[in-house]
Amino acid sequence: MRATDRIRLGGTALTVTRLGLGTGPIGGLYEPVSEEQAHAVVERAWHHGLRYFDTAPLYGHGLSERRLGRVLRDKPRDEAVVSTKVGRLLRHDPSAAPPAESIYRGVPDVSPVFDFSYDGVLRSFEESRERLGLDRVDLLLVHDPDDAFSDALEGAYPALDRLRADGSIAAVGVGMNQWQMLEDFALRARFDCFLLAGRYTLLDQSAVDSLLPLCSREGIAVVAAGVYNSGVLADPSRSPHFDYKPADGALLERVHRIREICDLHGTPLKAAAIQFPLGHPAVKCVLVGCRSPREVDESIEMFETVIPQEFWEDLRTAGFLDARLPVPE
Repeated sequence: MRATDRIRLGGTALTVTRLGLGTGPIGGLYEPVSEEQAHAVVERAWHHGLRYFDTAPLYGHGLSERRLGRVLRDKPRDEAVVSTKVGRLLRHDPSAAPPAESIYRGVPDVSPVFDFSYDGVLRSFEESRERLGLDRVDLLLVHDPDDAFSDALEGAYPALDRLRADGSIAAVGVGMNQWQMLEDFALRARFDCFLLAGRYTLLDQSAVDSLLPLCSREGIAVVAAGVYNSGVLADPSRSPHFDYKPADGALLERVHRIREICDLHGTPLKAAAIQFPLGHPAVKCVLVGCRSPREVDESIEMFETVIPQEFWEDLRTAGFLDARLPVPE
């Protein structure tokens, strides 16, 4: 399987590369990233043939969208698929958390303010297009509506449905770090795509019992993100974090046991983590966030590393994969 292989995104007219670039890191996630480095990341992804790019107003408080757009404006627009998100407006709001408290560094002096209303979504869409400087956005995702299900369903969704109906966007989705609410959305409205972060990985396969089969039945494409679970599956010695918090001892022991099996088969842990979600037919592509051209190179190498079937069978035997789970071929 190649990172640049194309696949249709559910029932839409969009085709995406199997590996996409998540642009949270070039918005200064956890540490600042220079303009030059951010642009080099997007250029390297394009050079390698990646054509799916995901961003959001939250990422760098607008920096990610601006930086992504500055590179893509000079590329053939019809070759790329661009997704961004709605649910947060960037405002000078004294009641909001100040930028200094953000997990993004070196950001503009604006704060993300939750707004899942109909009008708020339309404003968010127009402001994102302005920051990107692109003639269109292909996919819009409701961003983390964990505490706003009703607002997202009754306000955000009708706005997105209108934009889809009039051709302003090609597809509508939701992006979350949980699978339970995504199920509720799937049963209540017509979504094309779910961006599922961290809930179908080597460490957390909780989405497999009901969400992924539901998506397969309903024709909802799943984009897997957070495949390293905040770093612990990338390098447990350097980044022992799981879901943005320090990983506990039991979980670290589990990762070390998985890595031992990786070592037996000459398989990098990162390769196993980045490829695993694509074994399920509901998962169409994987998103990885990169903050340097080197990380882009490495992500593609890990995605295209040949993994023997015996490795996956040994993971099953050791109890790390349920016997029912499909694995990449």
